[in-house]
Amino acid sequence: MAQEHKAGFVNIVGNPNVGKSTLMNDLVGERVSIITAKAQTTRHRIMGIVNTPDYQIVFSDTPGVLSPKYKLQESMLNFSEGALTDADILLYVTDVVEDPTKNADFLAKVAKEKNPVLLVVNKIDLVKSQDELNALIDRWKAILPNAEVFPTSALEHFNVTNLMARIVELLPPSPPYFGKDALTDKPARFFVTEIIREKILLNYDKEVPYSTEVIVEKFEEQETSIHIMATIFVERDSQKGIIIGKAGSKLKKVGTDARKDIEKFFDKRVYLELFVKVEPNWRNRENKLKSFGYIE
Repeated sequence: MAQEHKAGFVNIVGNPNVGKSTLMNDLVGERVSIITAKAQTTRHRIMGIVNTPDYQIVFSDTPGVLSPKYKLQESMLNFSEGALTDADILLYVTDVVEDPTKNADFLAKVAKEKNPVLLVVNKIDLVKSQDELNALIDRWKAILPNAEVFPTSALEHFNVTNLMARIVELLPPSPPYFGKDALTDKPARFFVTEIIREKILLNYDKEVPYSTEVIVEKFEEQETSIHIMATIFVERDSQKGIIIGKAGSKLKKVGTDARKDIEKFFDKRVYLELFVKVEPNWRNRENKLKSFGYIE
């Protein structure tokens, strides 16, 4: 008898900077989530889909849990809390340097979770000894007694295969939720904006990257090429000057770096035009957050 098809939603939650996006990309096998060293890089829930003839796993990477300081962060926290309610399997990601008592309220919700919880202790390549690791795992078991613990290093692909095998075992029987050729639920434009945003995070310091939003105004795809026009929104005139740089040099670098990655992503030649506009205080304006897709 043919094996029954399995499918399920696997939601990845945890604090900022513990390696959620790196882990998701390792599990999905494609660079679906932005990875940079700056905290709070993921602002939306991003789904990455793994298909085989026997199963479909819908991974969802969520923004790091944080106490919201402005409306944008409130909507980010809603994405993370929503991930608790609709998961078939929950991956709670922490690492070896994080204090296990951080964000106790959110952990208390995870501890009440009825569905399977897999606790991923990431970055174990940084641990000095096995005893130190064992002590840390014991602390986590006291906080999340129902969770299965997986010490991993997403960066070095250590123990990720075992984690994946366990996820497949735990999947409920179900027909696929998405087409079998789907890699993500996000449209092509979304990845263009994420790639440009990543380059902004890498090329500028301090607050500037967090005050920016990128919108693709035009995405014209031909057989061998794509023509893209995108606008970078900032909150103040001074930020606009910083983004553009002397004689346009900084903006040109962002454009060149982004274009190379977009070409790799779509495997086509890309013509990319970037513009910068000021949109005062957009992170606190509900109508702007709606139009940028943060609020339903």
